[in-house]
Amino acid sequence: MAILEMRILPDPILRRKAVKIAKITPQLKKLVENMVETMRDQSGVGLAANQVGSLQKVAVIETPDMDEPMVLINPEIMKTEGERQVTEGCLSVPGWRGTVNRSEKVRVKAMGLDGKTYRLNAEDLLAQALEHEIDHLNGILYIDHLADHESLWKISEHQEEDDEFEDEDDEAEGPAESVAVEVSATGSED
Repeated sequence: MAILEMRILPDPILRRKAVKIAKITPQLKKLVENMVETMRDQSGVGLAANQVGSLQKVAVIETPDMDEPMVLINPEIMKTEGERQVTEGCLSVPGWRGTVNRSEKVRVKAMGLDGKTYRLNAEDLLAQALEHEIDHLNGILYIDHLADHESLWKISEHQEEDDEFEDEDDEAEGPAESVAVEVSATGSED
């Protein structure tokens, strides 16, 4: 495994749309393995392939309560519900945080490394991470969702950056809410 070089704004690859993956290859599996290692090394919650210089449509996510990282190949948001304001940061926009609106719940369709399509219903931190990483694969950064420039601020060098994502309500209250996840494997299309 290897730690991959992070692409930092204004790197143009961060603004490009990722290309749909047609086939699971050994090279893709190696990329995913290296992405997971890089995400963990950077203390991130998620990582999209274009953040490490690849335009393949794949992302990985690992929230604190997961036993293993989630791999999302060709992910699509099928449905969203509700809206909430959250504080976000990004490994490709280091040193900054911003307040953005994200969905309370999302339904996502993706493929795993086994080549099987699955659907995922998520809320809270996982829903936020899914929207954030899928945005990356579409060339969109969290800063594109800011209501205004006052919604973005520079974080102190001494401020703890353990979590890439943080719910505004949790800043003063402690640990993030629990994450509700429902996954179903299927071969049919929505």
